[in-house]
Amino acid sequence: MKLSIKQYIAAAAFAAAFSGVTHGVQAAECGTDKTIQIAEMGWPSAAALAHVHAIILQKGFGCSVELVTGDTVPTLATMNAKGVPALAPEFWPNASREAWDKGLAEGRIVDLGPAIAEGLIQGWYIPTYLATANPGLKSVEDLPDYADLFADPNDPSKGRFLSCPPGWSCEVMNANFFKAYGLDETFNLFSPGSGGALDASIARAFTREEPVVFYYWGPTAMMGRFDMTRLDMAPFDQAKFDCIGDPDCADPQKTDFVVPDAVKAVAAWLPEEAPIVADYLGKVSLTNADVGRMLLWGDENKADARDTARNFLLTEPEIWEAWVPADVAAAVKAAL
Repeated sequence: MKLSIKQYIAAAAFAAAFSGVTHGVQAAECGTDKTIQIAEMGWPSAAALAHVHAIILQKGFGCSVELVTGDTVPTLATMNAKGVPALAPEFWPNASREAWDKGLAEGRIVDLGPAIAEGLIQGWYIPTYLATANPGLKSVEDLPDYADLFADPNDPSKGRFLSCPPGWSCEVMNANFFKAYGLDETFNLFSPGSGGALDASIARAFTREEPVVFYYWGPTAMMGRFDMTRLDMAPFDQAKFDCIGDPDCADPQKTDFVVPDAVKAVAAWLPEEAPIVADYLGKVSLTNADVGRMLLWGDENKADARDTARNFLLTEPEIWEAWVPADVAAAVKAAL
């Protein structure tokens, strides 16, 4: 079920008119009188998840909640030092590994499990309609045999691979992967100039059902919008990948992209003082497809993170109701 902005506003107005009615539902006890600060990170999936948790904790568990601006390094630093914010709903440990491991070892922070079940994803993709039409194209190593399919308009003697905009770390990785897989002779590495231009090029190809091979990552709205098939790569090797990410890598070797973790990071005091909240957070896990659908609705309706979270709670109760007791689910529904 998808709601348009007009339908959403109408539903919200109806709910507001009856906001004083409790329907006999009582929220569970939060377990702490402290305000639970939730880090609202700057990227769409983490921001939406922050609002999902804020609504459930406040309306379902009766907690005092505050959303605060967050980013990976400063959020971890203050959580380690001061115990605030109490929750980072989609934290990437690889982005600050040393400080993360130190905080865990010292008992200042706690890992409550994956926020994204299969981890963050990235890789080289083709449209699924293209994969179906070309069953022999399954891996990056198959690309040289299909260069004509992806002919570069500026140099038809080679295929075109849509890479990342200048300055992005994936730009360096894609260039080194090109060398590792020996694609320089059959493909051109094309820079789209910006993230928006990358998305527009991919969307145009999908809309016209044209051939395109490109780098992408998730969870994102684009992943939710289009059916993509990931090309296989060689088995992952950490040492080889470390070189792939180095702009001065002298001899890139075949490997796969790393699959970064995305976890629910909490200050150590939260499970101690509010075990019921920690139990809830421990049950929360979404797939890239789940988050992709959430973000796609927000993107199509030009909604902010809060409205994106509310739409998820309104339209996908079969997912989030599994995380909470029945009385908490009823309280959240009544509030919505």
